[in-house]
Amino acid sequence: MTSGTESESKRMMLFSGRAFPELSAEIADCLGISLTPTTLFDFASGEIFVRFLESVRGCDAFVLQSHGAPINKWIMEQLIMVDALKRASAKRITVVTPFFGYARQDKKSRGREPISARLMADLFAAAGAGRLMAVDLHTAQIQGFFDGPVDHLFAQPILASYLEGKLDLSRVTVVAPDAGRVKVCERWTDRLRCPLAIIHKRRDPDVANQVKMLEVVGQVAGRTCVLVDDMIDTGATIANAADILFNQGAAEVIVTATHGVLSGRAVDRLKNSAISEVIVTNTLPIPPDKRFDKLTVLSIAPLIARAINEVFSEGSVTSLFDGQS
Repeated sequence: MTSGTESESKRMMLFSGRAFPELSAEIADCLGISLTPTTLFDFASGEIFVRFLESVRGCDAFVLQSHGAPINKWIMEQLIMVDALKRASAKRITVVTPFFGYARQDKKSRGREPISARLMADLFAAAGAGRLMAVDLHTAQIQGFFDGPVDHLFAQPILASYLEGKLDLSRVTVVAPDAGRVKVCERWTDRLRCPLAIIHKRRDPDVANQVKMLEVVGQVAGRTCVLVDDMIDTGATIANAADILFNQGAAEVIVTATHGVLSGRAVDRLKNSAISEVIVTNTLPIPPDKRFDKLTVLSIAPLIARAINEVFSEGSVTSLFDGQS
């Protein structure tokens, strides 16, 4: 990877918000450079102040911030950082969001609803970002919301590699918890060479986070079922899906998701379920009080660092996933 040393033509600089500085530091370490010293604090009124302590003129800037709780604060902080870089004459600004906030609000299901994911893309463009980088967006169409390059990274190689090292793949069935995950799960089945099952579900349109499960399509009896989703929020969908799989005769259920949001009662639901292991990446901080014995957290930092290096060196981010199903 690049050493990040300054040259006549290009200079990489990394900037971290306060949402998840540990991940930013790990990414910087993978790249072999240091995070740019930055003053960040809140005024008594709650307004955020940003000032970079080194010149950023002409640099290739990468602004790292994962949109965890309190999500609106960290999004605003990243926007202000981008604005500061633009006004300080950074040559190119790439917003790096391992977890992209509001991604689930990507369409109007009923009248008088917002498309907040599009608003997010517009806000970053207005602030001065020329490029976005995110890991496992909730839907691929979000890439079209931003009028510029979007690097959509996939955690599947990291998660699948972990499972390949511990499972008898001849007994595995990959399970999509809903129809929207089928395309993603097909990439898993191509890689693991195993069958696919789908849980058909319907959400209650009048109650947030309420899901009505219906039926399993596919062979799960006597098999190790790997439930694949992009995120675990309240854990209700995953816990209910696991119950249905066990009711259909599944021998074991393992859950894998890129983003461990783990809101509300998620930890209790997962910890007290019959699920044998929950595997996520560290796109979001998972504090000690949300850790439990069944939880495995894999690092996303090497993947993000490689993608940043490809962008900086005018290489191909897509090449990182060549050969991956």
